Amino acid sequence: MSKLRIGVIGMGNMGSDHAKKLNKGIVPEAELTAVSEMDGMRLENAKTYLQGDIGYFATPDELMDSGLCDAVIIATPHYDHPRLAIMAFTKGLHVLCEKPAGVYTKQVREMNEKARESGRIFGMMFNQRTNPMYRKMHELVHSGELGAIKRVNWIITDWYRSQAYYDSGSWRATWAGEGGGVLINQCPHNIDLLQWICGMPAQVRAFCHEGKWHNIEVEDDVTAYMEFPNGATGVFVTTTADLPGTNRLEIMLEMGKLVCENNTLTLHKLSQNEREYCFTTKDGFATPPVEVSVIETQGDNSQHTGVIASFAKAVLDGTPLIADGEEGINSLMLSNAMHLSSWIGDTVALPIDEDLFLEELNKRIAASKHKVTAGI
Repeated sequence: MSKLRIGVIGMGNMGSDHAKKLNKGIVPEAELTAVSEMDGMRLENAKTYLQGDIGYFATPDELMDSGLCDAVIIATPHYDHPRLAIMAFTKGLHVLCEKPAGVYTKQVREMNEKARESGRIFGMMFNQRTNPMYRKMHELVHSGELGAIKRVNWIITDWYRSQAYYDSGSWRATWAGEGGGVLINQCPHNIDLLQWICGMPAQVRAFCHEGKWHNIEVEDDVTAYMEFPNGATGVFVTTTADLPGTNRLEIMLEMGKLVCENNTLTLHKLSQNEREYCFTTKDGFATPPVEVSVIETQGDNSQHTGVIASFAKAVLDGTPLIADGEEGINSLMLSNAMHLSSWIGDTVALPIDEDLFLEELNKRIAASKHKVTAGI
């Protein structure tokens, strides 16, 4: 085939955006052939802005069984992501899934197993991995030229949301409707980038404050402390209440420091490895010379379009994905660890106890104000 035939499942904000881009031919390697949406009014509305011969379906099952698609983009509420992905793999379809991979890792682990068994292409919509600054940080850290990581700090508080945002849907910011707050909704990209660049921590101690700044039942303020296998430490701070907010990622390594802030990547490079210098210098207060430079990054920040194009090329030509779908469990494992640590008031080792997490999550779902759940 010369173009990948894609069906979009879920025509909310993200799903409709993906459908519009595909419909306009922005991704040359793919074409929109079908959409599904359970909300009848939303489905009818899609017919007013989508052009051409497209199938419109009330359920994902009908879309998958239509024969119109080779692949699907899943853009539904979080709880449904694994269930629908498994259904698609079973029917022989390729899958590109919106973030997060799911709400709890036990569910996502099953999804990953079905993906492997199916032999279909499975991608995750981690579009921030197309950002040249984060790609450069990944390259520099993984090349080893700056030595081992000693510390990572990410203050990511520019996710401001008003009470009106949370009041816009009865399912929003509820355990039953979304499965969490800022960690599961706003920060999956940041948590993915954190583990993609720095690796997975060995343990986490987190404080997730639920409804601290808004009238909601889930977390809107988080501070998490992490320890990595090599002894490095990290702090992750996020909220939806800071105004103005901050987005500063700082990675301290043996040969210097990387700082990503205000769309600028700055390298503070030491002339000598700090670990060597520490134990060889005879001066108790001196420091080695530091060269400070702004790193110029190259490449297009193609975001969602780039991820969809990469997914289509992976199916058509076998080229590498920007983010393999099975990697989605890593960032979810980390956010699950933060939740679980806060719930039990203790440090949590990774991989987490998945049964304990689900037990604790179900307690909160049972007490949730939103009683309509999807696929739990």
